[in-house]
Amino acid sequence: MHKRVIHRVLSALSCLFVFCPTTSYGLDKVRVGLSSVTGIMGSIWVAEEKKIFQKYGIEPEVIIIGGGGARGVSALIAGDIQFSTGAGDAFVRASLKGADVVMAASIVTKGLQRVMTRPELKTPEDLKGKKIAITRFGSASHWVLRIMLERWGIRPDELQAIQVGSSPAMLVNLDKGAVDAAILSMPSFFVAADKGYRVFADLGEMDIYSLQNALSSTKQYLQMHRDVAVRFIKAYVEGVAYYKKHKQETLEVLRKKLRIDSGQKADLRYLESSYELLAKKYYDPVPYPSVKGVESILEFLAEEDPKIKKPNAKLFINDSIVREIEASGFIDAIYGK
Repeated sequence: MHKRVIHRVLSALSCLFVFCPTTSYGLDKVRVGLSSVTGIMGSIWVAEEKKIFQKYGIEPEVIIIGGGGARGVSALIAGDIQFSTGAGDAFVRASLKGADVVMAASIVTKGLQRVMTRPELKTPEDLKGKKIAITRFGSASHWVLRIMLERWGIRPDELQAIQVGSSPAMLVNLDKGAVDAAILSMPSFFVAADKGYRVFADLGEMDIYSLQNALSSTKQYLQMHRDVAVRFIKAYVEGVAYYKKHKQETLEVLRKKLRIDSGQKADLRYLESSYELLAKKYYDPVPYPSVKGVESILEFLAEEDPKIKKPNAKLFINDSIVREIEASGFIDAIYGK
């Protein structure tokens, strides 16, 4: 009798582990570093807060690294994190120097920044001799400025790029008259527009591809831990789907992560505008890294250093996991197609 009871208990436990594989037991720990605290990271936060990673057997640790993509590259190489998000130029630069880094996915392939100016500045010629705020040299905003200047036929030395820091800090400098224009990200460009500044250029409306929010790892990690990486990116992709489908729940996650008080009506309005922009225009359901974005970066790097020979852009990308996930029908399934 006693043996029969033990047998039943063991059988029940076996069933539990078979049908509930993503309990807290046996989850694979994965650290992902975020280059900044911004709404563009919303899909990862949603996947974290709504336990989507756990659904695929992943216990995530989402770490705010800051410092742009360069710091994320350093953390990847050191093995402190397994995935990093950030502007792709840092990963291309590191790879050119021999670092074992590669882009695996990217849910945003067009720049989100807008060039905001004082109302009286109306043509590219008006920018000559003016002060343009960027976050820092080598940052995504600096890259955007260089692209714009090239499009407008203006040499970089015909104006002054000023390192200011974050988008909110740039907006403060605009208000004080310390700069004449700024390369702003959301929601700062919504705030600037409400204050009467001109949308001089919208990168998203132009035929320009970038690596705004690339998800990168090391070649070694993707090779040695492919099963974990596949499950992580599945959760990453499903986080995007949840973001798009569940507006109110997502806004609550964003409000929490961005520390916006529910009584701050203006901030909540800007937050909703940012959500709509990402959900309807920018977030790509099938997150292939942009080959054109890599090519753009290589062109600029070659201008900086003529010794750099532009290699095949695909060498900086390993999109095999995204291809595998798409081919399996997984993405169509989560979108109900």
